[in-house]
Amino acid sequence: MSRTRRVLVVGIDGVRLDTLNRVPTPHLDAVADAGFLAPVAVGEGTPTMSGPCWATILTGVGVTKHAVWSNDFSGHRLGVFPDFTTRLARQDGRRTYAAAAWEPLVTVADGGPMLRRPTRLTHHAPAADTPAAWEEADASTVRDAVGVLTHEDPEASFVYLGAPDETAHHLGCGDAYEASIRAADRHLGDLLTAVRTRPSYEAEAWTVLVVTDHGHRDEGGHGGGSPAERTAWLACAGPDTTAGARPARPVRHEDVAAEVYAALDRTPDSHWTLDGSRIPTVPRAVLLDMDGTLVDTEPLWLEAARTVAAAHGHTLTDAEGAGVLGRTCADTAIGLVRLCPEPTTAAGLEAELEDTFLAAVEAGVRLRPGARALLDRLERDGLPAALVSASPRRVVDSVLRRLGGEVFRTTVADGESDRSKPFPDPYLKAAARLGLPPEACLAVEDSPTGVAAAEAAGCRVLAVPSAAPITPAPGRRVRPDLTFLLREWGPEEPV
Repeated sequence: MSRTRRVLVVGIDGVRLDTLNRVPTPHLDAVADAGFLAPVAVGEGTPTMSGPCWATILTGVGVTKHAVWSNDFSGHRLGVFPDFTTRLARQDGRRTYAAAAWEPLVTVADGGPMLRRPTRLTHHAPAADTPAAWEEADASTVRDAVGVLTHEDPEASFVYLGAPDETAHHLGCGDAYEASIRAADRHLGDLLTAVRTRPSYEAEAWTVLVVTDHGHRDEGGHGGGSPAERTAWLACAGPDTTAGARPARPVRHEDVAAEVYAALDRTPDSHWTLDGSRIPTVPRAVLLDMDGTLVDTEPLWLEAARTVAAAHGHTLTDAEGAGVLGRTCADTAIGLVRLCPEPTTAAGLEAELEDTFLAAVEAGVRLRPGARALLDRLERDGLPAALVSASPRRVVDSVLRRLGGEVFRTTVADGESDRSKPFPDPYLKAAARLGLPPEACLAVEDSPTGVAAAEAAGCRVLAVPSAAPITPAPGRRVRPDLTFLLREWGPEEPV
C-alpha cells in the first residue's frame, strides 16, 4: 500500500547548539537518531536576527531575494518568494498549517505576515513581553497544533516556539534558558505524539524537521558575528533518510524549504529560483543486491530458467520469465515443477538451474554502470557494505572473484537465512552482522522481489531497475543506475 506523504517543521527560536548538546532533549534526540542533526552556519551576509533567518528557512531563498533584513519586514519580497505553506496552498492547492506566537510571522505587525496564506492558521500572542508569558503562548500554540495535527489533515505544517529566544534575551543563557529549551522539547514531544496518534498514521509517511534560526551570546542577545550567534542547527527524519545518516555536504537554512518540497515529492519549479536543495545523506551502511544490481546477470538467470524449462517441455512466457527475477533457485524450481509437463522434482530442477546459471556466470559477466566506482568509493571511505544475494553460494563466490570481495564486510547467499527474498530475513541477517539496525542501512536493489525484502526488513531502498519496472514510494527512490549515489554523495574528501 502506498503511503501518503506529510511533513511537519518545528521551529524553535534561538537555541544554541552547544547548549543543546548538554541539555536533555529526548524528543529532539529521537528525531536526530531516526535521521540526523547537523550544524547550520547562518549564511554570509545574513544578519543573525530572527526575521532574516526565518525568512530564509521558510522561503528557501537568501536575504538578497526575500529582502527581510531585520525584525521589521518592511520592504520584503515575500510576494515573489513566498513561504512553503503559502506556495503549496496557493500554487498546488495543498492543505497547509502554520502556528506561531510571534506576531510578524502571522499578522501585519512590523511589516508581516511572513506566513502569508497558509490554509489554516493558529496565533496566540503573548500577554506580555516576559519569559513566562512566552512560555504560556507557546503552550497555547502547541495545544491548538496538537488538535489540528491529530484531527485534521494538513499536508505541510510549521509550528513556531519562541520562548527560548525570549528567555535568553531577558535572562541570558543560564539555567532559565536551559529550562526553556527543555520545555520546548516537551512541546516537540506533544507534537510528535499528535502525529503518531492520527487515525490514518499507518497509511502516512511523515518527514519531521526541527530547526533553529540563530544562537545567542552568553549574556543573551544576538545580531553579531560570533560563532555562538552564527551557528544554528537542523534535525531531520523521514522515510527517505536512514537512521544516523550524515549529510553529504554542509546544511544551509535555504535547504529546509527544499527538503519540505522533496518530502512531499514536489519538484520545485525552476522559476522559483530556490537557493536551497534537498539534503543528500550518506547512510551508516550499504546493503547491495548482486544479480542485476552490481552485475548484469539477470539476462543470464532468465535464460537459465528458460533453458531448464524447455528441457522439461515448457516454454516460459514473458510474464513467467518476469516472475523468476530476484527469485532463488529453489523458489524458481518449485514454480517450474508446476509448469513443466514432463515428470520431474523440485530438487532436480534446482540443481539444473544452479549448474546452468553458474556456467553462464563463469563464462563472463558485465558490471552494471557505476558498480566498480561505487565499490571503490565504499572501500576508500570505509563505509560498511554487505552483499545480499538470492543466488547460491557457488554463484556468489564466482562473482566475488570478479568484483573483489574485500569491500564487503559480510555476504549473505541463498540458503544462509531462514527464508530468502522476498522475505526480509537476508537483509535482517546482513544488518545484524554489521551490528546495525536495518533502518540505518540503505539497500540497493534492482527487482521488485528484492525491494519487497529490503522494505520488509525496514531498510531505505535505492532501486535501479534492470528488467522489471519499479515505482517510487516513500522510503524508496528509483534511479537509472548506481552513478546516482556517487553524484549525490559528491566528490571524495581529500586525503
